[in-house]
Parts: sequence; C-alpha cells; structure tokens
Amino acid sequence: MKKIGFLSFGHWSATPHSATRSASDVLLQSIDLAVAAEELGVDGAYYRVHHFAQQLASPFPLLAAVGARTKRIEIGTGVIDMRYENPFYMVEDAGAADLISGGRLQLGISRGSPEQVIEGWRHFGYAPAEGTSDADMGRRHGEVFFELLKGEGFARPNPRPMFPNPPGLLRLEPHAPGLRDRVWWGSGADATAVWAAKMGMNLQSSTLKADESGEPFHVQQAKQIRAYRAAWKEAGHAREPRVSVSRSIFALVNDTDRAYFGRGSDSDQIGVIDNMRAVFGRSYADEPDRLIEQLRADEAIAEADTLLLTVPNQLGVDYNAHVLESILTHVAPALGWR
Repeated sequence: MKKIGFLSFGHWSATPHSATRSASDVLLQSIDLAVAAEELGVDGAYYRVHHFAQQLASPFPLLAAVGARTKRIEIGTGVIDMRYENPFYMVEDAGAADLISGGRLQLGISRGSPEQVIEGWRHFGYAPAEGTSDADMGRRHGEVFFELLKGEGFARPNPRPMFPNPPGLLRLEPHAPGLRDRVWWGSGADATAVWAAKMGMNLQSSTLKADESGEPFHVQQAKQIRAYRAAWKEAGHAREPRVSVSRSIFALVNDTDRAYFGRGSDSDQIGVIDNMRAVFGRSYADEPDRLIEQLRADEAIAEADTLLLTVPNQLGVDYNAHVLESILTHVAPALGWR
C-alpha cells in the first residue's frame, strides 16, 4: 500500500447531533479536514460529488480552496458524474484548480450512479443522443474531457481578435501539464475497468460493483483490478497506472470509537442498483490487531496502490482527524504503508 487518503461524501443535515448542519459547514470543514490530514501525513483528500442532494456537489471551488490551503497532499474526487458535465468548461475549471494546487489534482470521473432525481442531467441541459443511454453519454463526456486535456489546439482563431493570439489553432486555457495522467475512471464492472485501461486512465474501484461471479466482494474487486492491469499492459501505455479502492475502516482505540462503531461484525451485502445486481463491500471496525488481520485478507486492498478511507464527515473535523490518525498509527504500517 503506497498511499492512503480520505474520501468524504460531504453530508449535512440540520439535526442536533450533526457537526455539519449547512452547506457552509461542510465546505469549510472539508477544507479544515484536508489541512489536518496533511499535518498527520495522509496522502490524499478526496471528495464525492452528488447533485440535488445535501452533499458536496460543485467540486472545483472546493478543490481550489484546498489547494490554496495545503502544500503536499493530493486533492481529488471520487467521483464526478460526467453526465452532468460540459467537458470543455470542465477542462478550464480543472486546469485552474490544478495550477492553484501546484499540480496535485487527482480527478476521479465516471459515467454516473443512481441519483436523487429522475434524469437530473436533463436539468443541466444534457440528453443522450438518439439510440444511446445516459451511461453512454457520461462515457462520451469523459472521453472528450480526457482528449481535451492533451492541450492540443483545435479552435480556429478570430482573424481580428481582441487580444493577440499565438500561431495556429487555439486550445482551452489554462492548460495544466500532467493533469491528464492524473485522471481516474470510477468503475463498477470488469468491462468498464478494461475500457478505462485502454483509454489510459487510472482506476478507482469503490465499495460496490456489479456482482459478476457470486464471489465475495473483495475477491471480485481484486479480479477486476487484475483485468485492468492486464489490459493496461496490453495497450502499451508508457507509464505505470494507479489503482485505488475505498473502504470504511475504523480502529477502535477508545470508548468513543466503540460507541460509534463497535457494533460487531459486518459482511458483504447484495442489492439492486440501476437494475443491476450489485455486491456492496463490508465495513471494518475492530481493535487494531484484529483489524490488521482482517485487512490483510482483503485481496483488493493488496492489489491496489491507494486506499481511500471513507470518513463520517458529520462527526466533525476533530473526530475525523482522530479516525485518520488511528489508522496511520496503529494499522497502516502493518499493511506496508511508508
């Protein structure tokens, strides 16, 4: 395990026991948690994107703000739903956020997941082409975004521009060199992981995937990662890819931890998502020694190079910093981190 980051869904609710009762609370605490995580030695701060929900949505203002407040930590998403995105405008936003951070952006994108409203992307002005699905549209937006990040000129300049132009066709600005190598595809199936490898994107594999064999979740996910790496090698890309998995992991080191998460054993769950039978990975919560044994048996964690820890953001910055510090101190070194 080379890198460990956190992944926040950025929930808020106006309830007495929530430390995040408004969107402002979530945004400001998301920045503060990234700062605290960097001080602890965490490698990455990642944020989920959900529209029409009391959760984090527009990622780039937050990513830029985190980039301005930190110096070292990777800053990313897991994931941006590309059905909602204009890939041209997104290139400009992503380029600006990456330059502000000094080249630390790690952008997880995907074709999308079940959402809060019916066909929410239509409200953003997007619709699939005739004969295609919204998933096809999301992948197409992702392909266009990925291609534009090359920084090659494609637009014919005005012969009488307001400002002088460089010679040749124009590209979108600002261009962020290297960002294209830091784009990840969020995959829930073996086939899309292979597709991402052929495209040249890194892989984010989440805590759920299509149940394609009936095996335990971590076994199926490990097979997905191996298929991805084989396809990457076959495609002949020059660099080494990165692969992340996300898990809910809690080391029980005090009474507060036990009160929140010491509810006993957990196991995989089966459900239906987008008319697809899916397997959902278990959560881990135990005393550090037993936790290490359980995580060593997780085949997908062993296959990945990056582990994203999903955090209960509504419990506040201080408690989540404690959760991260407990993992880094009592668990991560035994898994080969650092």
